[in-house]
Amino acid sequence: MDTEVESGNRRGRPNYSPEFKHRLAVAACKPGISVSKLAQDHAINTNMLFKWRRDLRAGLLTGPATSETRLLPVMLKPSSPAAKPASGAASGGAIEIAIADATVRVCAGADAALLRLVLQSLRA
Repeated sequence: MDTEVESGNRRGRPNYSPEFKHRLAVAACKPGISVSKLAQDHAINTNMLFKWRRDLRAGLLTGPATSETRLLPVMLKPSSPAAKPASGAASGGAIEIAIADATVRVCAGADAALLRLVLQSLRA
């Protein structure tokens, strides 16, 4: 049994290291692997391992810290001449962030603290 557990913040709720979650989620994605057997071998709940695997596929579960840079896809849409900002609005750009099934559009001048809160809530 190879389990990396830290004491949790509530009784009966262990915290598993991100590396452990990533390693098991990657193993659960391999062809021919029984997720139930893998979970049983590591004394964890099968549904939790299925969630880790979904998170991995959605890009929400990070692996061991490395110095390599990970690039994300960026799609640019041409702006239409009819879409001009109002005279009082800032003429800065906007970005669109897709996380799992959610899309967040961020306009110029967005509050950084609020944006951080929104993105953290989507990752939970």
